[in-house]
Amino acid sequence: MRLLLVEDEPQMADALATALHQYDIIADHAPTLDFARSAVAEHVHDMIVLDRQLPDGDGLALIRHLRSIGATVPVIVLTARGSLADRVSGLDLGADDYLSKPFALEELLARIRALMRRPAAVAPIVAKLGRLEFSLDNREARVAGKILDLPRRELLVLETLIRRQGRTVLRAALEEAVYAFDDEIQSNALDSHVSRLRKKLADAQAGVEIHGIRGVGYLLRPVA
Repeated sequence: MRLLLVEDEPQMADALATALHQYDIIADHAPTLDFARSAVAEHVHDMIVLDRQLPDGDGLALIRHLRSIGATVPVIVLTARGSLADRVSGLDLGADDYLSKPFALEELLARIRALMRRPAAVAPIVAKLGRLEFSLDNREARVAGKILDLPRRELLVLETLIRRQGRTVLRAALEEAVYAFDDEIQSNALDSHVSRLRKKLADAQAGVEIHGIRGVGYLLRPVA
């Protein structure tokens, strides 16, 4: 899962991004409204966690912009402005949830999971190909009912490929799904993740293969 974190306090942003990474959530950080507008124009995110008090304006302006162009990405507003009037104005503009600061990380994670369970956000719940089943709800890969033990980045590669099964996924799109904005990416890092994942799928007799298209990307398809 890829999330845009719009938060101007560096310590808060770093702490949240670090915590979210532990739950296999890539958090791209946008410290201002202007940066956030550029991020949503250039990248696809599964969710936005949005502070209201930003250096260049009220975070609700981003929601107004998103909804005006028909973007339905779920938005959780995080703010110290937690009055009833503030919550109502945020929800009326198109926010999906509202969490007042200070908050517990466990509550934020629970709200993220709840939003991602909505049918519009994830459908179908389980993606299947060959003997492989991937739960898009709790992000588990299984073959014949047995969970595949995959490190976070390999799991993100597999999730991206199975969401677009039958279609070639460009290298840039895979890297975007696996790495955050500020991650340092070695030239062969993605290929290494794919190679290890490919072997694990073959060892598990998953009935699928990752086909590489040189210089373009990868395709997940059933074994012929």
